[in-house]
Amino acid sequence: MGYNPAMKRRAGTIRSKGLNHINLNVSNLKRSAAFYRKAFGLRVRFSVGQRMVFLGSPGASDVITLLKVGKRDPIGNGGVSHFGFEMDGPLDKCIAQIERAGGKLIERGDHGAGYVYAYLADPDGYVIEIGN
Repeated sequence: MGYNPAMKRRAGTIRSKGLNHINLNVSNLKRSAAFYRKAFGLRVRFSVGQRMVFLGSPGASDVITLLKVGKRDPIGNGGVSHFGFEMDGPLDKCIAQIERAGGKLIERGDHGAGYVYAYLADPDGYVIEIGN
């Protein structure tokens, strides 16, 4: 990404360094952790008791926290449209890997300019966009 004059820091303005993490409420912590490890190659960074697992991409600073919640707490797309992963491999192989891990293909297409994508759902119904 090149220099953007519109992003020039104003005196006294504190800017974000980037997205730090996303927290997902899940119904089954073990199943969800296994899904993200198998589907995307994420690694467990650490756990907090038996209710929370922190995962991330090897060599990157991204973090997904999985939080086991009760039956009355919202899970799935309760206000989250989707989140995305940039994948390192052919789209068809990526989709197959995610399906083998328990994901379900929702839609695939081309955003234009050759940017192919696919939307898949994880076991709790969160929608994940993948692309290259």
